[in-house]
Amino acid sequence: MKTSQHLSYQDRKLYQNERIELITNILKQRGYATVKELVQALRYSNATVNRDLNVMEKRGVIKRSYGGAELVGVLEKLNIRYQKMKPEKMRLAKRAAQFVSDGDTIFIDASTTAEYMAQYLLEKKDLTVISNNMALVSFLSEFSVNCVCLGGRVIEKPYMLCDENTVLNARRYHADKMFFSTGGVSPSGSIAFGGDYCLLLQTMMDNSDKVFFMADKDKIRENHSIKRFEELDCVIVDFPIDQAVKDRCTHTDIIEI
Repeated sequence: MKTSQHLSYQDRKLYQNERIELITNILKQRGYATVKELVQALRYSNATVNRDLNVMEKRGVIKRSYGGAELVGVLEKLNIRYQKMKPEKMRLAKRAAQFVSDGDTIFIDASTTAEYMAQYLLEKKDLTVISNNMALVSFLSEFSVNCVCLGGRVIEKPYMLCDENTVLNARRYHADKMFFSTGGVSPSGSIAFGGDYCLLLQTMMDNSDKVFFMADKDKIRENHSIKRFEELDCVIVDFPIDQAVKDRCTHTDIIEI
């Protein structure tokens, strides 16, 4: 995890509260991190990172286990989402991040799958990220990425924002590329796409040059409120797509990883 060169405090040693803030941001993004990963990210000794983690544990902020740490309390429910299908989501996110170029302006929605893209964007130059995910914006801003948080009401604690103000703010921005995921996808070429949240997604689709969708096999289900693959520029999944769908989606890049 190459993060140290991007730390905003890189020209001086960090105070403990600054290290704890960075550890917290990393855990918000990853859900769980080993001591080794934190040592590599912060470029501090194993002993120093362990002391910081001990302080955080005494404060009730983290739970230590299996040589690492995870956030607790109000974030436990979110951590379950982070850990569920995590390897699959990370592979999808890594593949999606390969489509991001230096100088891009991109929208990343508040799904956990899309949020995993963050760690693969840290080497990009002159990147602007628009999102309705407070954790994503907070994390990337620590690494000198230009970030725009769309604001609005928290609809899923603690990070996901969406209401009429979120949609109105989204209308002000244009993105080169949009990345998102939803709760359902069908091998027959449709994705779950309904409710108030879809207004935000549709707004950014209209305001983006290219639209990328990601989904793992755990999301396979039949959908009643749908959007078709052929309405998107790229679909990235970890399960087989019917050949008939591929034949139909002549203008959609379907990637099976």
